[in-house]
Amino acid sequence: MRTQKIVVLGTGGTIAGRAGSANDNVGYKAGEVSVADLLGGVPGLAMALNGYDLVAEQIAQIDSKDMGFDVWRALAWRCRDVLADLDVRGVVVTHGTDTLEETAWFLQSVLNPLKPVVLTSAMRPATAVAADGPQNLLDAIATAAHGDSTGVLAVAAGVIHEAQWIQKAHPYRVDAFSSGEVGPCGWVEEGQVRWARRPQLQLRPAHSTVLEVLPPAEHWPWVEVVLSAAGVSGRAVQALVEAGVNGIVVAAMGNGTVHCAQQQALLQAMKQHVRVVKATRCGQGHTLVGDTGDFPSYAGLSPIKARVTLMLELLAERVATAS
Repeated sequence: MRTQKIVVLGTGGTIAGRAGSANDNVGYKAGEVSVADLLGGVPGLAMALNGYDLVAEQIAQIDSKDMGFDVWRALAWRCRDVLADLDVRGVVVTHGTDTLEETAWFLQSVLNPLKPVVLTSAMRPATAVAADGPQNLLDAIATAAHGDSTGVLAVAAGVIHEAQWIQKAHPYRVDAFSSGEVGPCGWVEEGQVRWARRPQLQLRPAHSTVLEVLPPAEHWPWVEVVLSAAGVSGRAVQALVEAGVNGIVVAAMGNGTVHCAQQQALLQAMKQHVRVVKATRCGQGHTLVGDTGDFPSYAGLSPIKARVTLMLELLAERVATAS
């Protein structure tokens, strides 16, 4: 009988950060420690694996604030190939916290995996006197190994979040993530997973056709987010259109409202074949106007996740046109 594996893919981040002093939790350089070295420094790892083999691979070594589409492409392709291996139970991805929610939603959208892909991170560097990365790694491995885990999840500070809902809600504290009003889907306690609800495969269709033909970064659609607020004008939108933007997500106020000057600029942008969608800048809830307003929306997606979805939709249209 073959032993199943947990595959850990490293991308850098604070979890792999190094500072000059063990007391320094902010003045560090991210992405300095290899994923193999990270795992080698985790006490109790063999016990947490509970008979699973562990395989570690380095995909990237960056600060996640600098996450780019080429890393996303490499990560998605490697996840696809690893998940196809019958001996693999699940995948863990080490990642920085700044863009983790975007990467999680991107992976969910292009993979929609039956097996778990569990992102984990840290708010303190690996050199910190009380680093949170080792415990987060143990909890992520426990989640990846759990029989009920499915889809793209994220684990930090003992809390399990689903890709659609996770958002970074605090800039410093160890428990930095939230799933808003939906709440987490579970917790990891002393190596045991306790579900609030079993993770579900997302209803939104996966962009599997896009996954196979993801282009280099320079050929991805150009999509920007603009903020609607008191006193904004349409000049930023006009500048983007003149520069050749392909899509715009407007982070709308409240229940999807947009300043009148910006609204007119966005309507004009649509006439010039720029795709425009809106999402509320509110941290919780859905807009209720749906697609009956002036711009369509992706219900329940934050502006930055709406940007990911719009890019993938534009890529899918290119694939369909070329075929």
